Amino acid sequence: MAKRNSKKQPETHKIDCAEVFAALRDLEKTKGIPVDYMIERMKQGMANAYRKDREDRRDVPADNVEVDFRETGLSVSVIKTVVEEVEDTALEIHVDAARKMNPNAEIGETICIPVEVEKFSRIAAQTFKQVLIQGIREAERGVVYDNYAGKTQELLTGTVLKVDPSGDVFVRIGQGQDQSDAILRTGEQIPGERYQEGQMIRVYVLEVHRANRGPLVHVSRTHPNLVRRLFELETPEIMDGQVEIRNIAREPGSRSKMAVRATMEGIDPVGACVGPRGGRVGAVVQELCGEKIDIVIWSEDPCQYVRAALSPADVISVTPVPGQKACRVIVPDDQLSLAIGKEGQNARLAARLTGCKIDIKPASQAEE
Repeated sequence: MAKRNSKKQPETHKIDCAEVFAALRDLEKTKGIPVDYMIERMKQGMANAYRKDREDRRDVPADNVEVDFRETGLSVSVIKTVVEEVEDTALEIHVDAARKMNPNAEIGETICIPVEVEKFSRIAAQTFKQVLIQGIREAERGVVYDNYAGKTQELLTGTVLKVDPSGDVFVRIGQGQDQSDAILRTGEQIPGERYQEGQMIRVYVLEVHRANRGPLVHVSRTHPNLVRRLFELETPEIMDGQVEIRNIAREPGSRSKMAVRATMEGIDPVGACVGPRGGRVGAVVQELCGEKIDIVIWSEDPCQYVRAALSPADVISVTPVPGQKACRVIVPDDQLSLAIGKEGQNARLAARLTGCKIDIKPASQAEE
């Protein structure tokens, strides 16, 4: 009876390059990961796999492993220096051994020694797989980051994922492969607004940072441009360029003032923003939890602009202060409290909207 050979044959790992390239092209279509990027990661993975294959290869620098990966085939070579006396087997090869592969090899030259990829061990194959998976994950994060980096200063709709005990709110924005988590800090939340898991909210994208688990998107509900983007969404005349928003002053959750102007004759910019039966401004107010919004006409004349900005108060006169960006405003006595507003809010917002310091006096004092 013939003696049975119990010696285990080494595993072989054959790579179908054509099939791999087809998969990479599908990956580029579905996830936007470039084929060239993944090829470079596969080369890196194969070099790491070679170094993991045996104990004596782990000291080989990555630069000494050359990988050629094409649709027609895969080849791996290790670069060694031809020497007369070998001191470092990882980097050097004896001249006699080198000349068996290349009869013209000379001492001091480098020689590429082919590696049998099919005979890589299971550990080497696993190393290659890990590098490849990591490359895909990093590429996905990069694609999502690039996507959201181009969305700063935009209005996005998100779903509240979690309300942190610290007060920060985590919001899921985007769809499908472009999904990302955004953070709404306490200071960027409308005062008094409450959030619940699953709630849909609109947020303004402040900035995007790279992070280990993907892009970190910072969003806001208090930024003045949130009001701007909401009106752009609700008002076709703004999107068409017939009406222009010149400036916004805002105290989130309480009141905002927005200055607009028409770029075409025959257009009422305030009426366009208010909408039929107040529907457009009403939709914005509802989104901002009842925040009042004053829409005024912007003017190149600073005095006229200040007069409009103090709406809804009536103004008798506006006089500029020479040499200063300031003006004196006279209002009827019964309009003083309205012009100043509760705790000075109306005057404060008007000053921020116009960029002008406003000194308001009642008519009785002005006469004195």
